[in-house]
Amino acid sequence: MATTMKAAVVRQLGQPLAIEEWPIPAPGENQILVRIAATGVCHTDLHAVKGDWPVKPQPPFIPGHEGVGIVAAVGRSVRRVQEGDRVGIPWLHTACGYCVYCRTGWETLCGAQLNSGYSINGSFAEYALADPNYVGRLPRGLEWGPAAPILCAGVTVYKGLKETEVKPGEWVLISGIGGLGHLAVQYAKAMGMHVAAVDVHPDKLALARALGAEIAFDARTGDAAAEIHKLIGGAHGALVTAVSPKAFEQAFDMLRPHGTMALVGLPPGKMSLPIFSMVLKRITVRGSIVGTRQDLEEALDFAASGAVAAHFSWDALENINGIFARMEEGRIDGRIVVSLS
Repeated sequence: MATTMKAAVVRQLGQPLAIEEWPIPAPGENQILVRIAATGVCHTDLHAVKGDWPVKPQPPFIPGHEGVGIVAAVGRSVRRVQEGDRVGIPWLHTACGYCVYCRTGWETLCGAQLNSGYSINGSFAEYALADPNYVGRLPRGLEWGPAAPILCAGVTVYKGLKETEVKPGEWVLISGIGGLGHLAVQYAKAMGMHVAAVDVHPDKLALARALGAEIAFDARTGDAAAEIHKLIGGAHGALVTAVSPKAFEQAFDMLRPHGTMALVGLPPGKMSLPIFSMVLKRITVRGSIVGTRQDLEEALDFAASGAVAAHFSWDALENINGIFARMEEGRIDGRIVVSLS
């Protein structure tokens, strides 16, 4: 076996990644080594590279948290997976396992968690280490390309839809039909919800309709909130994937009384919400952070069943800086998946 691998490395925050040879890591007693076949490129990776979140990653590091591949080696104490298994490496690399959040099924809130491609090297490389207890087991028949985006984008919107508390037959508003939102429309339909989609790009609204959204509004024209209330009496819940504070405020206005808004987009700045309306209408606004291991398993099963399919295009690791440039300019349709096999 080779001793080095190709990797995209952040040497300095805010600077282009370097494609270089990096030592292949050896798995510890409770770790596995995954031969990466493909990895999705997420907006969170761009945040990591730029270092624009309050808690910054420490260079040098390898980004990436939508890696899928085959287990190449296992530590001596590993029991859950074995060499040759097909697995996916998610954002939640590992957690402590014993705090109140881990014990109650909220490991995504664990204060001791490590995150793939952020606080520990990720999947923009030919090999990556993983915690066997936190990887996703890929269902048979789910290929590398379609599987990769589910490891973050898919599970994030699936969990977010759960957090809206919208029931089958009720209306959910999905704001932002991009890499996350186009998956959210599909998960919502698979979960039995009616979907109203909002975006500012006609092509994305057309995509939402093609994926099953019954209503699609251009947020820039007319009073979308008034139209939503006129047509359906307001949404029972809203999932906001957009990266504009204005989109969050607009989604709030589209809710009916007792509605719930779940936030997964991470725009800079703050949003302004009317306290009077929130109190009198008993509106709930909550954040939703990726998903648990159980959420990931369910999200992967939906994808394997054919109910959810990511729109993605292939690219090469050597083009990672160009991919990020296109991402910043909003010129990516769906998701980009990098092939490493």
